[in-house]
Formats: sequence, C-alpha cells, structure tokens
Amino acid sequence: MGTSSSKITPQDQAIYDLKLQRDRLHQYQRRITHLTTRETDIARSLLAKGDKPRALLALRRKKYQESLLAKTDQQLEQLEKLVSSVEFALIQKDVVFGLQQGTKVLKEIHAEMGGIDKVEKLMGETQEEIEYQKEVSEVLAGRISVQDEEEVEEELERLEREMAPKVTEPVGLPSAPDTALPEVTTGGRQEAKPAGERREAIPA
Repeated sequence: MGTSSSKITPQDQAIYDLKLQRDRLHQYQRRITHLTTRETDIARSLLAKGDKPRALLALRRKKYQESLLAKTDQQLEQLEKLVSSVEFALIQKDVVFGLQQGTKVLKEIHAEMGGIDKVEKLMGETQEEIEYQKEVSEVLAGRISVQDEEEVEEELERLEREMAPKVTEPVGLPSAPDTALPEVTTGGRQEAKPAGERREAIPA
C-alpha cells in the first residue's frame, strides 16, 4: 500500500495540541461551573436546616472554585490568541511561498522574452510604426485633390464589392409546355388539337 500524500507537519501537530488543551480547559470549566452550582444548593439546604457554619463553608468552597474558573478563563484566552497567531503565521508562510513562486515564474517568462528591455524596445518600435503610417497617410491626404480622394474611396468600395462573397441566384422552375396533347379519334388516328382550344365536356 502506498503512503498518504498528506503528511502531518510539526506545525500541524502543535496546533492540534493547543486545541486539545483548549478543549480540556473547556471541560474543566464546565465541571467547575457545575460544582459552584452544587455548592450553592448545598448552602441553601444547610441554611434551611439551621446549620449556618456548614453553609458558610459551602459558600467558601464555591468562592474558591470561582477563582479557579477565573484563572481558567485567562488561560483559555491566552490559548485562543496563541492558536490564532500560529494559524495566521502559517497562512503568512503560504502567502510568502506563493509570492516567491510567482516571482520565479515572472523571471522565467521575462527571460524567455529577452527581458524587460527587449519588451519595451519592441513596444517602442511598434508605436513608431504606427506614428509613421499616420504621418504618411496625412501627407498623402494633403497632396491629392478632393476629386482624387473621392475616386480613391470609390475604388475602395469597388474592391470591397469584388471581395464580397457572391450571392447565387435562385434556380427558376421550367415553363409549362404550350402545345396541346393529341386526341384519339374514332378511326384510331391521333389528331393534334390547337393549344388554346379546350376539350368539350362529355355530356352525362
């Protein structure tokens, strides 16, 4: 069987131990709270019986347990801060690692392109070509007449029409024949009937 790809790091173990200790303190707090409630019930029961000294002793035990509860609160607060600090430090570590990897990739890309200087040079040359074409266009526009400019635009439109895809015309249906069908006579011969003449209706 292969080993698991996810390994528990010392940092993960440290966070786990801190959270485990925090959970134990929470359990201890619940137990102390239960005891203080029980001591209060005991003191109330003893007072009902008229046993004031023992009731006072129960309230003193309660007071001591409440002091322990206050110390537990402080320890819990410190543990919560420590867990948050460790987790945030791990997040910062991941962010720094990601930035390092990103910087490395950027350097490799720049090296493949020939460096920042080459990129800036290419961009400058491209901009120079654009400016040069603009200058040539403006010079030519200033040296030809309005009529020549109109002819140039008309020629451009003609070229666009020539380069446009041809639209095929729909194929028409064949025309109907205008000659009459031959008729069979009683003698067995066929006689052609004029084109415009209708057949006579056969009487019923």
